[in-house]
Amino acid sequence: MSATLNQQELESYLWGAAVILRGLVDAGDYKQFVFPLLFYKRLSDVWDEEYALAMQDAGADHAYAVEQANTDFVIPDGAHWKDVRAVAKDLGRALQAALRSIEAANPGRLDGIFGDAQWTNKERVPDVTLKNLLEHFSGQTLCLANVPEDELGNGYEFLIKKFADDSGHTAQEFYTNRTVVHLMVQLLDPQPGERIYDPTCGTGGMLISALAEVKRNGGEHRTLKLFGQERNHMTASIARMNLVLHGVKDSEIARGDTLATPAFAENDRLRTFDLVVANPPYSIKQWNRDAWMSDPWGRNRFGAPPQNSADLVFVQHIIASMNPSTGRSVTLLPHGFLARDSERAVRAELVRADVIEAVIGLGRRLFFNSGMESCLLVCRSHRQAERRGRILFVDAAHLVVKDGPNNKLLTEHQRSIADVYHRFVPIEGLAAVVTLDEIHRSGDSLSVNQYVRRRADAVATSGQSGFAPAWARFDEEGDTFWQNVEEAAALVESMCRVEVSDG
Repeated sequence: MSATLNQQELESYLWGAAVILRGLVDAGDYKQFVFPLLFYKRLSDVWDEEYALAMQDAGADHAYAVEQANTDFVIPDGAHWKDVRAVAKDLGRALQAALRSIEAANPGRLDGIFGDAQWTNKERVPDVTLKNLLEHFSGQTLCLANVPEDELGNGYEFLIKKFADDSGHTAQEFYTNRTVVHLMVQLLDPQPGERIYDPTCGTGGMLISALAEVKRNGGEHRTLKLFGQERNHMTASIARMNLVLHGVKDSEIARGDTLATPAFAENDRLRTFDLVVANPPYSIKQWNRDAWMSDPWGRNRFGAPPQNSADLVFVQHIIASMNPSTGRSVTLLPHGFLARDSERAVRAELVRADVIEAVIGLGRRLFFNSGMESCLLVCRSHRQAERRGRILFVDAAHLVVKDGPNNKLLTEHQRSIADVYHRFVPIEGLAAVVTLDEIHRSGDSLSVNQYVRRRADAVATSGQSGFAPAWARFDEEGDTFWQNVEEAAALVESMCRVEVSDG
């Protein structure tokens, strides 16, 4: 079949590949097989598309057409999708040989990108199953004309979420709540030409979201330079495929442990970036505290937190990776580190350095398969004069709606939170601007609730009318945070419903 696919048809087609594996492969391992085959099919179909166009231009000059088709990606003779599809036996061996051949023919760009799936293990994936997978993917032509980059990228993200939904408690490493990611990039306001880095990039979703934000604002997104590091080799490969399928040409995804062996360095110093966006693995205990005490990269300038939580270790790595002039970062973290006494010394040094610009408290169940509350830590290397010596605290804990077993942020929630951050003004019941001296007197706590009266209290005490004056004053001061009072009231009403449904 060769036809343009709409998004629903594409998603159904992609998920059909996972259905073929059901019963043979654990749901958590679908990605090892489905993503490489999808990527392989896309490369082959785009190669065919380029070849056909070149044949038209060159008057049926085969050699010229092959040369043109190999411009972006080389597919060696015998390694095309159709070559493997024609194999009658030992299909796994033929497939593995073709994938390795393509990787070797594209050094620096595709080396190792197809991962390490056991294609030759017939007990796990028999030839008949591989044949069914190849025939399934052969049912559509995934060329650019049929499936543009954005659409295929969205389909790829759909699969990432589906696989995360099916993979249980480990999904947090594989997939970050995309509604939170969209908020994070709005806070950072990425600009064309900037260098963007995710030190724990997973499948690359945050980098893709930053790209999409630039595109949404009419900027030249192709001038962005995207960098990431991921310790899981298969996940790193998925991130690389993700970026290519989204049309990203200037990117680098490194494999390895960011804390132990940071991959990006220049002249024996950590490379720095304009934007850093991250959702580190939260509160991990398996990290080398002794090595951190004498970190050769100088990332430990604020000290070493206790062994039982590396949250502030990742934060320090992120700050060290920010460009001294243009650097800004946003990190999604669990609430715990904000006020734990065992981490007070490191927090105090962070506060004193005046790099923290905002702490934004988010609602529960935004982490995958977890009821904990989360927060966003926003940092900036060079702060505006009027913001120095102060930190904005935002209580957005109730700006969530139910989404199956988890919660999500609506578009208006994202816009509202970003609006409050960019305005950097106190708002009764929602935001407080606090001096560093006040924070120190409060035990160096960064807990949002210590500085902002919780909305839940205001709702319980005063109902909708309790918020109306605050929102009205906000509008009277010339803000357009809410278009009108009715819109504010509707939001408060929805927040009340969420509270009841959450129990």
